[in-house]
Amino acid sequence: MDKPADAAHPMHDLLRQRWSPRAYSEQAVKPEILQSLFEAARWAPSSSNEQPWHFIVGTKDDPAAHDRLFHCLKEGNKKWAFRAPVLMLSVARLNFEDDGTPNRHAWHDTGMAVFSLVVQATALGLIVHQMAGFDVETARQDLNIPAGSDPVAMIAVGYPGDPAVLDDTLRQREFAPRDRKPVSEIVSSGTWKVRPDWASH
Repeated sequence: MDKPADAAHPMHDLLRQRWSPRAYSEQAVKPEILQSLFEAARWAPSSSNEQPWHFIVGTKDDPAAHDRLFHCLKEGNKKWAFRAPVLMLSVARLNFEDDGTPNRHAWHDTGMAVFSLVVQATALGLIVHQMAGFDVETARQDLNIPAGSDPVAMIAVGYPGDPAVLDDTLRQREFAPRDRKPVSEIVSSGTWKVRPDWASH
């Protein structure tokens, strides 16, 4: 199911095609595809080239690992994410490795790595849905995340499935139009809330 962004200005087709479905096929994601996704992630930019990201991955080829990640999810996400053949958790290391001082960009940089993964996945015909709806403390304990690292987002990865497998509420969300604030609301010129002349809509 395609649902490209109704872009007001030109942008790359991969960015137009990217969205966050909940209807997954149970088709497995091959190891070489996973390698490609994480190759994209590892080349993301980061402050001082710190690369503060880490990913914990569970595939249905390793049911115990998949289950550990799945059980961290909130109930609303469990309703659909069980079909995704790959679940992962992004984790941010909060301090610089050299001197242990706080890295205030760690979450930002981890998000950059995730988005690199998302764009690569989209190019390969996969879908990705990122989730804030998970139990952080369960993830810390059950996935053995060390002190000084923060769980950031749960992520479902796989191939598109039939929206008919979803319940009525989720299916309606799947078909709902995509919406974003206009450029004029998210960009300022030189100082806060001064609209640039070129950002008319």
